[in-house]
Amino acid sequence: MPGVRVVSLKVETPQSIPADGQYHLLKFPYDTESYDPWEMHNPLQPDAYRVPASSWQTQPRSGLVWPCWPDGVPGWGTVHGLVYWEAGDYTEVRSRIVRDPLGLAGAADSTCTEDHAATPGGQFRAKTWGLFVDPQVPLGLMVRHNASTAKSVTLAELKLVIHPVEEPPA
Repeated sequence: MPGVRVVSLKVETPQSIPADGQYHLLKFPYDTESYDPWEMHNPLQPDAYRVPASSWQTQPRSGLVWPCWPDGVPGWGTVHGLVYWEAGDYTEVRSRIVRDPLGLAGAADSTCTEDHAATPGGQFRAKTWGLFVDPQVPLGLMVRHNASTAKSVTLAELKLVIHPVEEPPA
């Protein structure tokens, strides 16, 4: 049985999240990958769209992880997320894992939506979730808050571990 495939992304550049009540896809740079030997976070997307690596902060597609495109097979994915929020006047912060968050392969499908009551100061949240993944359906980490003004995510991490799924003999 083959081993697991891993991508591990991290960004410490603040990302402003509007106070609009909507979920926003966190973005990750291409030139400073923490670990991506399977190129799951590649500026060249499966539909041949190339994200300009230098403009990752303004490109929604820089928030996508494609589970082992193009040679991958469906498997069981364990997703880990980490989000640090600056201090603010919100009463809650939320996060979710989303299959196809931009609707490129069909329609967005969210899972593992969590809301957290705010504590004094910054908010520091970690999450882990398991789900089946498909190489043709990207994943992303989306966040929102209910503050009166935009607030920044000061650090974000997104990690995906894909485990092979062995089916019993027929």
